[in-house]
Amino acid sequence: MDTETVPQPGRSQHRALDAVYTGLVTRKVNWVLDVDIRGFFDAIDHGWLVRFVEHRIADRRVVRLIQKWLNAGVLEEGTRTRMSEGTPQGGSASPLLANIYLHYVFDLWTQAWRRKHATGDVIVVRYADDIVLGFERQSDAVRFRAELAERVRQFGLTLHSEKTRLLEFGRYAAKNRQTGRFLVLRQTIRQRLQAKLREVRTELRRRRHASIPVVGAWLRAVVGGHIRYYGVPTNTAALHQFRFQVARLWYRALSRRSQRGRVPWDRVQRLVTHWLPPARVCHPYPTSRLRVIT
Repeated sequence: MDTETVPQPGRSQHRALDAVYTGLVTRKVNWVLDVDIRGFFDAIDHGWLVRFVEHRIADRRVVRLIQKWLNAGVLEEGTRTRMSEGTPQGGSASPLLANIYLHYVFDLWTQAWRRKHATGDVIVVRYADDIVLGFERQSDAVRFRAELAERVRQFGLTLHSEKTRLLEFGRYAAKNRQTGRFLVLRQTIRQRLQAKLREVRTELRRRRHASIPVVGAWLRAVVGGHIRYYGVPTNTAALHQFRFQVARLWYRALSRRSQRGRVPWDRVQRLVTHWLPPARVCHPYPTSRLRVIT
């Protein structure tokens, strides 16, 4: 499998996860290396970054503008902090510059390593600084991890010792261990789900006295957007849970503003059926999606 280096036009988090899924179910993968670079955006070396930019951009005026942007620092609560390394969090150019940095530090080196040293199948997927690799042979995985740690160290980066993990996983790993089939499960992160529900609860309190059609239309947009983004195969249970919890929050909000006490649940169910989109899978299975794209 060719290296997936994203974000780029037409690529997204979903494409990266699709590439991981497809690689695991179609290639001879027995070992998966989940790479985590410690504080990547804060550790980018400005000197190396400028050299990488100069390699891609011949116009010195553009390079100088990037240097000025890096040296401008961060303004927090009226205090300016200069930065000798790293890119400003939330800066418009940070993702692009970070991607350029890893293109030279990781992508090109990994492609060369795979050609020269790999003795079995290797897949590589990268989305920004999130990197997943699959190996047919454990010896390749162990050697790559050690040499990658040295490679990133040369450019001011370090691998997170606890979050960088080597796991025995894959279609062939399951077959070799005679454990039957395996499943690549994609689910909404619990913390992210809870954070979204907290936002909904806060907004429902603010809209407590708004009419039901106004609140219903807003909740339809919230739930519909959530389902369209997280509606991937194997995530159906989390979609149903999110919709149910939103309905529960709406029920509590309606009960608080009623002078008669709690609103009958059957009435809320009718409102939920009318306003909240049903939970459903919106994205095809990764193998189907990539087949259409390629």
